[in-house]
Amino acid sequence: MPQKRRAPGKKHLPPSLRWSTVNYILMGAGILSIALGFLLLARGSTVTAPLLLALGFVILVPLGIVR
Repeated sequence: MPQKRRAPGKKHLPPSLRWSTVNYILMGAGILSIALGFLLLARGSTVTAPLLLALGFVILVPLGIVR
């Protein structure tokens, strides 16, 4: 099979994740939400704890990674 030719001077670099302050804030809020959710779950809260866990795992942490 013939090889593809690349234009001279152009390097193929893989895309990288660039972390900004917003990413760190979202990840920190997600980790805090998860920790607080597990703490409340251990104390017997059956309403607030699952909401905080879902908020952390489903919304904040993925947003912190993707954004």
